[in-house]
Amino acid sequence: MSFYALIPAAGSGSRMGGKVAKQYMPLNSIPMIAHALIVLAREPRISKLFVVLSPTDKRWGNYEWAGWEDRLQVLRCGGATRAETVLNGLQAMATECAADDWVLVHDAARPCLPAESLSRLLDEVADDPVGGLLAVPVADTLKRAAGTESGARAEATVPRAGLWQAQTPQMFRHGTLSEALRAAGADMTDEASAIEQLGLQPKLVESDSRNLKVTYPQDLVLAGLILEHLNE
Repeated sequence: MSFYALIPAAGSGSRMGGKVAKQYMPLNSIPMIAHALIVLAREPRISKLFVVLSPTDKRWGNYEWAGWEDRLQVLRCGGATRAETVLNGLQAMATECAADDWVLVHDAARPCLPAESLSRLLDEVADDPVGGLLAVPVADTLKRAAGTESGARAEATVPRAGLWQAQTPQMFRHGTLSEALRAAGADMTDEASAIEQLGLQPKLVESDSRNLKVTYPQDLVLAGLILEHLNE
């Protein structure tokens, strides 16, 4: 049994509003995706990192990845959606991964993954029959909105008991995840959703709010501050 990481990086990050795809935006002097890769590469149990790019990606070669050659492989088979990109990546990895090997799918736009959270995920899920993901219990009061996004009003308060906010990495067996994504279709926003549609219940492994996903321009500022003291 081996552990592999898969980083889908074929999207454009349109909500960031920049001319450069989100994964390549500079964050503390290096591309955002590099921060995600560094933490994964430092975990000795992960045998290899697979980065799935768009076939038309022209930016990857602009950066220096020297020293990572034995741990990093680029797959230029990204699709139109996250689910399609991950499934294409899994299919391309199949020459090296067995069906029972673990695959950790991690967002390129989560640059602040704490090393202890990654280690906890591996420790708690390695013997799990289903797999699992990092997540945090919802702490804030949740409102269901009515109206348009620009003119939304609170329609109701949603009970937060038992609710968790999903993060990545999400860790599942290569064969099971491939089966789940093929059955679920292209509209899955995370891997756990596809696994759930098979009737399985992924394990929730508690993380913390530092492992944020950079979605909007203001998130870059917060991520930069977190990285200054992360994994010291």
